[in-house]
Amino acid sequence: MSRSKDRPGRGGLRGWGGVTGMAVACAVTAAVTLLPLAHHDGGPAGAGTSGGVVTADRTRAEACTEPEASMPASGADGPNIDRIKERGKLIAGVDQNSFRWGYRNPESGDLEGFDIDLVRAIADDLLGDPDAVIFRAIPTNQRIAALENDRVDVVVRTMTINCKRLEQVSFSTAYFQAGQQVLAPKESPITGYDASLKGKRVCSAEGSTAYEALEEKSFGALYKDDFDGTGRDPDRLTVPNQLDCLVRLQLGEVDAVVTDNALAAGQAAQDPAVELKGKDPFTTEYYGVATKKGSDDLVARVNKVLVDYRAGGKDSAWMRSYEKWLATGLPGITAPPAPKYRTD
Repeated sequence: MSRSKDRPGRGGLRGWGGVTGMAVACAVTAAVTLLPLAHHDGGPAGAGTSGGVVTADRTRAEACTEPEASMPASGADGPNIDRIKERGKLIAGVDQNSFRWGYRNPESGDLEGFDIDLVRAIADDLLGDPDAVIFRAIPTNQRIAALENDRVDVVVRTMTINCKRLEQVSFSTAYFQAGQQVLAPKESPITGYDASLKGKRVCSAEGSTAYEALEEKSFGALYKDDFDGTGRDPDRLTVPNQLDCLVRLQLGEVDAVVTDNALAAGQAAQDPAVELKGKDPFTTEYYGVATKKGSDDLVARVNKVLVDYRAGGKDSAWMRSYEKWLATGLPGITAPPAPKYRTD
């Protein structure tokens, strides 16, 4: 759990822009794992699987060469969709502290952002009502567990599709292209994901592709806590929620953050004293809607929603959401990523 809230008076907060309090408040909120954002009586998500489907998915993951290829789009119902319709609500795992992606508007109290728009489009297609959603806030390191334990039907939370995760969950086609990048104070000597990280304290979220990248190549950075993953983990360099890294940076407890450029752009917008380092991201990654492994009917239906969401060119629902939430921090995107489908 984040401990930043225990040190609000640290001098490192000075000079970090007028929105530091917002980031700290978000990190405190994010410390609550799997807190339902709305109560319900519909029981668990209960996305069922069959042994044959799981075996097929495992074989695909083991022979993974194109993880972004998903089930062909379909408007048909199935057991998982029927369960959602019977409940009358879609249960979605989201973030509530990633500015412009999934965050709680401090004035209205509403959840807003690019990912939230997509969740509402899925609910509208399944249930005929974009508000027929139970939102559940989940930390980065609990996204897969929330699906495996039937806490949610879908996770729409800037979740990168990759071969390793396909062993545990199923994914829709890609709905956004991102990449890893370094975030650091503007005056920092750090120049990007390079040798300038040597000896620097670098923060990343547990269970994130940023952490995996640092494990593969750290350039001599300090990126791993003592006792990681245990009850003695101090959660300083590796944290449950990615926004906790921004708070650590503001407190002077770390020197840099590695995260998706899409998330980092939102954090730079929150704090004008930090910036993305390096000209371009050093990876190419795609976000997908995650479901419990083997929920083929739900994956195919989400893919159908995404077909409609992308349709219309510059007038598509996807582009309208991008222009509203992301264009300022991530300019120049002219279209969503094209879908890829499996042929097996």
